[in-house]
Amino acid sequence: AIGLQQLTRFRGGFSIGAGERQNLEIPGLGRFVPLICYEIIFPLEIHNGRAQPRALLNVTNDGWFGDTTGPRQHLHQARVRAVEEGIPLIRAANNGISAVFDPLGRIVAQIPLNVPGAVDARLPIAVASPQYVLWGDKILLLLIAFCGAVLIRGRASTP
Repeated sequence: AIGLQQLTRFRGGFSIGAGERQNLEIPGLGRFVPLICYEIIFPLEIHNGRAQPRALLNVTNDGWFGDTTGPRQHLHQARVRAVEEGIPLIRAANNGISAVFDPLGRIVAQIPLNVPGAVDARLPIAVASPQYVLWGDKILLLLIAFCGAVLIRGRASTP
């Protein structure tokens, strides 16, 4: 109303869908977590304590980024989710960078920015759930608490 624009340069915005995220069960292939566009950048949105899925499936429209750093940054943020979760990632991006990542974040197959194409790649096997899946941000909070205790103890013992 006062002329401010969002990141997408469109009026309006985004809103959360109704209900809890539903996994996509594909007969013969297993459970996939569908993540639309920027949902992939939020680590706590993946499976919220449910059984480990076969893979992450990210469908996105990076076309509005144009030829900027946006599509590359979005791709790398998605790659981090695969590593954090220890599961492969399939990313389909129209006009963006489509790719398949293994659970260690390595590129299995890729289609570059603004290049039409299709990927035919084997889906890597997930690894055992990394510590981040088990502990989440509690690891960071424990580390901060530990460092704080060391600093307080160091100050208390200084004359």
